[in-house]
Amino acid sequence: MKKFMTIALCVLLVSLTLVSCGGKKEEAKPAATTTTTTTTTAPATTAKAEAPKAEAPKAEAPKAETPAPVEAAPAEDKVVFRISNGAEPESLDPAKIQGVPEHRLYEALFEGLIIFDPKTADGIPGLAESWTVSEDGMTYTFKLRKANWSDGTPITANDVVYSWLRELAPETASPYAWFPAMFLAGAAEYNAGEADASVVGIKAIDDYTFEMKLIGPLPYVIGALGHYSFAVVPQHTIEKYGDAWVLPENFVGNGPYVLKEWTPQSRIVVEKNEAYWDKDNVKLDEVIFYASDDDNTNYNMYLAGEIDWLTGIAQDRLESAQMRTDYQVAPQLSTYYYTIQTTKAPFDDPRVRKALSYAVDRQTLVDQVTKGGQLAGWGIVPEMAGYEGLGEAQFDPEYAQQLLAEAGYPNGVGFPTFSLLYNTNDAHKQIAEYVQRQWLENLNINCELENQEWATYLANRNAGNFDVARAGWVGDYQDPNTFLDMFITGAGMNGGKYSNETYDVLINEAARMEAGPDRFEVLLTAEDILINEDQAILPFYYYVSQNMIDTNKWGGWYPNTMDYHPTKDIYLK
Repeated sequence: MKKFMTIALCVLLVSLTLVSCGGKKEEAKPAATTTTTTTTTAPATTAKAEAPKAEAPKAEAPKAETPAPVEAAPAEDKVVFRISNGAEPESLDPAKIQGVPEHRLYEALFEGLIIFDPKTADGIPGLAESWTVSEDGMTYTFKLRKANWSDGTPITANDVVYSWLRELAPETASPYAWFPAMFLAGAAEYNAGEADASVVGIKAIDDYTFEMKLIGPLPYVIGALGHYSFAVVPQHTIEKYGDAWVLPENFVGNGPYVLKEWTPQSRIVVEKNEAYWDKDNVKLDEVIFYASDDDNTNYNMYLAGEIDWLTGIAQDRLESAQMRTDYQVAPQLSTYYYTIQTTKAPFDDPRVRKALSYAVDRQTLVDQVTKGGQLAGWGIVPEMAGYEGLGEAQFDPEYAQQLLAEAGYPNGVGFPTFSLLYNTNDAHKQIAEYVQRQWLENLNINCELENQEWATYLANRNAGNFDVARAGWVGDYQDPNTFLDMFITGAGMNGGKYSNETYDVLINEAARMEAGPDRFEVLLTAEDILINEDQAILPFYYYVSQNMIDTNKWGGWYPNTMDYHPTKDIYLK
């Protein structure tokens, strides 16, 4: 029995009444109203990923035309910033999105109660200018700014209530509804269709005062509120235009920019929002987000001066990029892993899943394939302050062969050929080819590689339509829980359909604990079950962020562990 299991069993005995096998949480009891903490207002100046099928962007976007040519250099009196944003976004509706390309667009077009500090990626005041917290840490009361939508309509606390309930509503089918359901009292029950909206612990006290009740103290909640699943969206526009509200001719937002142009599979152009409360500190007139997942094309565009911020670097261009002064690399709170369909034979046997894991040499993967400074990993959670993680990556092909034989496949005999799914990208392909070779050489088993474009891949992966699938997770906030809560039974991002009752109990118990070593120990016990006991997923390495931008030319862009770089803060020096 693993060293962490004593804690697990103790927690299980005292906590089984808190959670069902489906990982559903009880509504938290009302918190005390005594206030103990108040924030300050935001300074004037100064983003993984994925579940039930979201609407395809083409259903909302204008019909594709001939891709627009890259613009010539902007006129001197107009500051334009251009980004290689990866794949075409699923949507621009915050309730329909998941992933990093969508996150960058969200930060430009919308503003929630909390936004991210460009230097630290910590949560700071956004639409909420201040807040107070009850003594038990479970009730937050926010004071909203007197801000307007881009069409001049005032933003009120009722807009926040509408937006969060829309995200959680079962009929919305938001791929990220599980996320606020992990925070808000009553939200999981409403999202599951087990109760009506009245049970969700949110309300408008008055036009500019909003209250939320949590399931527990949740020490990381402020950082989490910057996520797009907590977006504030315009009820009056959505009710008028329906799904077409995100088209340029109908769009209304509350972020630093508004939507000007959307040419599918080519680019999205946003321009400065003159109704934004902090418009005087927005220094870019336009931002262009180019949709391309071809890293070589994007790299060439950057070298030609047609892109100002390159967000991904082709593997075969990495060495030359690393020699440049505009190459920006930093540790990132994110993990590259493979998820396994745990309910499908032969992968429903933990010995098979463990064999797949022990048969891959992760250190060689990062040294000879990715070659960008990534760190070989064994657990899903990168090392954090106060959280030790599961230790160094392991590689033991003899043990892997033993496990496979115990599962009934000695030397791979009788093991069926299976599929390895990844989204179209040269780097993902190279990693998949390496893992494919490792499994053939070390286990004598065969897999076929299958690549799909971003939206199709997400839909299939989140629906569980795969054997083994590539995945990556960028933390939504700076706490181990952001890597662990998506694997509870029935969670929206749990495409591998992993289920372990003790794991569910531990994650939900940690949500009700105060910050500190005891809480981290419970989370570490849960991670040990997920990886060392059940091998529900195969973590491979911890990312580093790799960007190219000339920070001698552009200010307001800073490396940080979340790789968040809000365009609101970027300016031409």
